Amino acid sequence: MRNWIKSFGIMLILITFVAGCSSYSTSQGSGQTNSEGYEEATIRLAYNLPQDHHVAKGVEQFAKDVTEKSGGAINVQVYPAGQLLSDKDMNQSILTGGVEMGVNSSTLWASTVPVMGIFDVPYVFNTYEEAGDALNGEFGDKLKASMEEKGAKVLMFADYGFAQFANNKRPLESPADFEGLKIRSIGDIPSEMIKAYGASPVFMGGGEVYMALQRSTVDGATSGTTAMVQRKYDEVTKYLTINNYAYLEFILAVNKDFWNKLPEKSQLLLSETATEAEAWIRTQAEIEDEKTAKQLEEKGMEVYVVPEEDIPMWKEAAKPAWDAFSNNAGNIGKELLKMVD
Repeated sequence: MRNWIKSFGIMLILITFVAGCSSYSTSQGSGQTNSEGYEEATIRLAYNLPQDHHVAKGVEQFAKDVTEKSGGAINVQVYPAGQLLSDKDMNQSILTGGVEMGVNSSTLWASTVPVMGIFDVPYVFNTYEEAGDALNGEFGDKLKASMEEKGAKVLMFADYGFAQFANNKRPLESPADFEGLKIRSIGDIPSEMIKAYGASPVFMGGGEVYMALQRSTVDGATSGTTAMVQRKYDEVTKYLTINNYAYLEFILAVNKDFWNKLPEKSQLLLSETATEAEAWIRTQAEIEDEKTAKQLEEKGMEVYVVPEEDIPMWKEAAKPAWDAFSNNAGNIGKELLKMVD
């Protein structure tokens, strides 16, 4: 009887051990493929933009298409609007594998990969077409390589659109008109430009800007017109200056180690689908910029569009921002500037 109990106990331990191993194996990926030949994988994708933003819509469609094209084998689980990670925590989580994929601004990536600050350098790109051609060529390849050196693979450059200025004091028709103003900035490089124009840059989160403008904590702010509409700038500012000084980018990046472990067939699907979404987002960026600028004017803002012939004056006055980027991004930063100047 004792021998039987002892044998039963040993058998129970073995069963528990095997079950535990089986559970662990399943959680790491079964390695099984479906009828379309795709290996099963779960990918968590996080972003912080509002779900109705054109970048968010493009990213959501990317996730949906990957899941559908793979016959459900590659399950892209999307966590929108900061549900999983804040924008400040996003990059580190991608680099450490805390999340497989994430979307974040190039401005925030610049603190880890300095050359990503190129998008904040004033007047690097004049048109949407120029930006697209550069990102699809050697310029984009150099940026991708710099990201991979840090441990993140770029799947998509998601065009947010051009950055503008809104303020309460006066029309900003030349750099001299910035003198003495307090302007909410979106990064280190734009801050150098704001200072060069004679104003004082103020850092704060996007969600704080409305109240800061309402209480005159700042006199103005820089952002894309899509964000200005969403955050109701028209209620707390009077003047809008369209000078297209920076072409804002968001990056869909994937943890490099995770990427390298994916089968080639899965990598190809993700890359091709990201390229499709990238093209749609780039087209939408121009449409949304034009639409939201018009909406702000219809809501009562006084809009000044800087004439094309005046842009060289604005660019020359912003030279300290170019110098700051060059000093921070080193030789590769200088190479990138030469490619687009």
